[in-house]
Amino acid sequence: MLKRNFLKSAAIAALAVSAFGASSVSALAQEVTLRMHQFLPAQASVPAGILIPWAEKIGTDSGGRIKVEVFSSMSLGGTPPQLMDQARDGVVDIVWTLPGYTPGRFPSVEVFELPFMMTNAEATSRAYWELFKSDMETTEFKGVKILGTWVHGPGVIHAKGDGVRKLEDMEGKKMRGPTRVINSLLAELGAEPVGMPVPAIPEALSKGVIDGTVIPWEVTPALRIAELVDTHTEFSGDHALYTAAFVLAMNQAKYDSLPDDLKKVIDDNSGLEFSGYAGLTQAGFDAPSRKIAEATDNVFLELDATEVARWKDVAEKVRDDWFEEMESKGIDGEALFAKAQELITKHTK
Repeated sequence: MLKRNFLKSAAIAALAVSAFGASSVSALAQEVTLRMHQFLPAQASVPAGILIPWAEKIGTDSGGRIKVEVFSSMSLGGTPPQLMDQARDGVVDIVWTLPGYTPGRFPSVEVFELPFMMTNAEATSRAYWELFKSDMETTEFKGVKILGTWVHGPGVIHAKGDGVRKLEDMEGKKMRGPTRVINSLLAELGAEPVGMPVPAIPEALSKGVIDGTVIPWEVTPALRIAELVDTHTEFSGDHALYTAAFVLAMNQAKYDSLPDDLKKVIDDNSGLEFSGYAGLTQAGFDAPSRKIAEATDNVFLELDATEVARWKDVAEKVRDDWFEEMESKGIDGEALFAKAQELITKHTK
């Protein structure tokens, strides 16, 4: 009888140890679900070509221990300008957005949005990451974990009517711009800038709120831009009127809560190489997106070198005004500009 009771107790103890061991393994595995929030439709080039594949790779590289759920078109609520605060406050875990949607909070980022600054998206994105690490990480972005920094390809002017064939054609046109610096450029060029996030563009065009918009080619199919405008104005050679700067940002506390091996998965898929890849990939959608517009009756315009030079002369004031404004904020804008140019040149092939 005693022996039977001992064996029964031993069996119960063994089951308890086994259960504890299983729960310990589960605890060690620490499966994590991260919610990513972004403002474009899921089929748009950035979610489809960068964000969703990135989320899937995080899952694969973590052996399934991290699941990144991507929520598109602001489906978790709020507006695009609120995304940075959603990440900072832990409303969501990861966001993709433009720091420029919250004017004045990330002034150093604006250096990459100055007119005729970029060479190509990959080189400029790599320069952006390096400048972020040296000049922004512990200041403007303190309290949030930045996973990637990149820019899109050359901005294009898409307009109704006769469009923009020369500088004077900008006069009085209501033109949508994405950020404060780019809106300043539009104003200096003679247009009436209208600031709004990308998702608002189609309705604004269809209702006549704006006469045109500046955006890169890659996002035009998702917004049906070619159906809403009549002309597309590009700049000859390697000249890019502007670009806009993005970040992939994570809630710092959520990142800090991960075990070291899962932090490594995030880190291995973040940083300089990822930023360059993201810029290259986003710009890679420009050509096929342009072909979609070519199938319409729209007119394609290209400003020659002489006309581009006129635009560059006007744009110098935007840069000089930015230098003065940065000085008032205690930032050496001229030094930041020179450093950004040097880094872009370093990475341009």
